[in-house]
Amino acid sequence: MYIHNLNPTLLSLGPLEIRWYGLMYVLGFFLAIGWMYYLRKKGKLELSKDQIWDFAFYLMLGVLIGSRVFEVFWEPAYYLSNPLNFFKIWQGGMSFHGGFIGIVAAAWIYCKKHKLNFWKMADIMSIPTLFALALGRIANFINGELVGRTFQGKWCVVFPKHDQICRHPSTLYAAGKRFIITGWLFLLTFWQSFRPGFIFWNFVFWEGLGRIIVDFYREDTLWKGFTIGQWFSLAMVIIALYFFHKYYKEDWKKVF
Repeated sequence: MYIHNLNPTLLSLGPLEIRWYGLMYVLGFFLAIGWMYYLRKKGKLELSKDQIWDFAFYLMLGVLIGSRVFEVFWEPAYYLSNPLNFFKIWQGGMSFHGGFIGIVAAAWIYCKKHKLNFWKMADIMSIPTLFALALGRIANFINGELVGRTFQGKWCVVFPKHDQICRHPSTLYAAGKRFIITGWLFLLTFWQSFRPGFIFWNFVFWEGLGRIIVDFYREDTLWKGFTIGQWFSLAMVIIALYFFHKYYKEDWKKVF
């Protein structure tokens, strides 16, 4: 058993606080830029350095806006009672599904504006996006939020700010799942040449399936036996399977 006593604040400088949660998003931003610089150097990305920074800025806006808008579905009373809470991203509360839709929308807008292949860019950004999301789940654990369901195993965690019950560290499960999927996407990137979009739909499928599984260990409101996150993730899995069947049969033959 572990009693959670981690401080969500990394550094305090008077009224200024640097929190782990916000730091993870900043790190994710620079990870995306570093990844694009690396692929540019390898000749796999035809963007100028200025375009890389512009694209990353679009993605950051997309993930921040989308994740906060969707978070209202999870805690409507909290956000509607005080709309200013919407802007307090350092306190946590960033919906994955909202961030996912936001980042896809931002990428689509940028690619359309600059006449880039959206599916190719989606493949490229899948790896840093998922890796950053894994770091985000670690930050959730540091914050002591999104607690797991009751559990009495050796690695159970008590979150004193929530209650005194020992629970699954479900956010760490989610982080581990995302690190594994990131490794799979990385392998696909350098394994063979696939049709644009194949890596992206692998991201969608495996993240959706993984979320469905991990959420069985997360304390959350159930709707018809599933959490809201599981229902959204089920939609991700079904849509990904449709695209795999319609457009990527030959790509899967390369894998197997």
